[in-house]
Amino acid sequence: MTLVSLCLHYESMSDISRYIFFLFLLLGLNAFSQEAQKTKIQYSGDVWEFNKDIYKDGPRILRNVVMNHDSAFLYCDSAYVNEAENKVIAYSNVRIKLSDTLNLYSDSLRYDGNTKIANAYSHVRLIDNQTILTTDTLVYSRITQIAQYDYWGKIVNDQNNLVSHHGYYYTDKKEFFFKDRVIMVNPEYNMYSDTLMYNTVTETSFFYGPSHIISKDRKDSIYCENGWYNTKLDIARFRDRARIYHESTYLTGDSMYYERNTGFGQVFRKALMFDTVQNIVLMGNYGEMRRKDGYAFMTDSAVGVLIDKKDSLFMHGDTLRATFDTAQEIKKVFCFYKVKFFRHDIQGMCDSLIYVSKDSAMTMYRLPVIWSDSNQLSSDSIRLTMKNGMADSLMLYSSAFIVSKDDTSGFNQIKGRVVLAKFRDNDLYKIFVKGNAQTIYYAREEDKSLIGINTAVSSDMLIFLEKNQLKTITYINNPEAHLVPEKSVPLNERKLKGFKWEEKNRPLKKNDIFTW
Repeated sequence: MTLVSLCLHYESMSDISRYIFFLFLLLGLNAFSQEAQKTKIQYSGDVWEFNKDIYKDGPRILRNVVMNHDSAFLYCDSAYVNEAENKVIAYSNVRIKLSDTLNLYSDSLRYDGNTKIANAYSHVRLIDNQTILTTDTLVYSRITQIAQYDYWGKIVNDQNNLVSHHGYYYTDKKEFFFKDRVIMVNPEYNMYSDTLMYNTVTETSFFYGPSHIISKDRKDSIYCENGWYNTKLDIARFRDRARIYHESTYLTGDSMYYERNTGFGQVFRKALMFDTVQNIVLMGNYGEMRRKDGYAFMTDSAVGVLIDKKDSLFMHGDTLRATFDTAQEIKKVFCFYKVKFFRHDIQGMCDSLIYVSKDSAMTMYRLPVIWSDSNQLSSDSIRLTMKNGMADSLMLYSSAFIVSKDDTSGFNQIKGRVVLAKFRDNDLYKIFVKGNAQTIYYAREEDKSLIGINTAVSSDMLIFLEKNQLKTITYINNPEAHLVPEKSVPLNERKLKGFKWEEKNRPLKKNDIFTW
């Protein structure tokens, strides 16, 4: 058909016919283009042999064999050429120069000039700049620029050695994709993964399955199921069940950023840090670990837990901060701004507190209040010491106050400059008041009937309790005491100066620590 008749034919077509015409025209051009791209393999060598008994499809080329196909060069000791199918089988000292930086070596190789796919066998090495892939069998496509092995391969890149059962190398992106039993060996740690991608330029590993990183000294270990690790800079981001173990410290959260050299880490959402030696847990929705500076903190719904087999203590504040000793164990915990804590046998609130793990002592500042059974204790600052997981002693400094509610609407009260209270089996049993000691007590018979109200003042005072009930009071230095009938004491004189009853703020269950 001439060009003129083709144009006339096109003019007479309907719109749908024109569309189909163009579609077939494009398909034809594409087929022509693909056929044009199937260039023939060019080859040369010192000796050419033609023996159809050995190889019927073409010549055998020997010594100094060089082949050229679309800018790729193949070198080997001998080769069989199938000109009809545009294929080559190469043997001994095989090398394909795929680009200026990429070379493929093997003992034997099959190359298809039409598909541009090379199948390399035995002692296979794919070298790309400083990266070396070794395996037993490899398939490389020059079109997709992807190398694939299916039975164990090893990659050496800088100081990183990677081994996996299956793998792909995207030579254009300089990325390896590993699947099934992936191992990376580094001078400082070993990495194990189910699925991993590795960029040879940035030296970054990307995790897509359960993965472990364990230091050679076994002091550090990391687990995650998604994330990345830059082995050159030793920085990482982990997601999906991520957790870090460092000696006695365990760190986890929804996602983490971590700098291994400095020990700096950030934890986002459901953050948790656990000191397994001191049995201290810090939790929050955002946390930071600054190991080099010796501290960590949690915020956003921050909670600290002092773990005890019998009864753990839960504390909450705007921010929790922990400092570490040289053994990387928690030395002190700081909880500040709107602090509350709960344990079944003791509760408290204050503006800020410090817990020292060495002597299990907690010091509370700014309007602190502690509740122990029916007793409320308050002062300018309070120091609570624990022993064997139980309250051992309390020091109330300046404006000390101890209050307990009587069976009536009245209150038993102890006031002084400084108060030392001792516990036995988590119950207050001895109270020593030093300086400006004052008491108001509702005196009762054994049958609980009211005798009267006892008001007393002395320099110092020693009080013993039994089952949180007054047993004896000893007044020391210049005592002045009066026991009078209840009706004789006006209501405005039944409370000592500075009296406050904070029961409405008492946390009665664990979740109450979040209510201020």
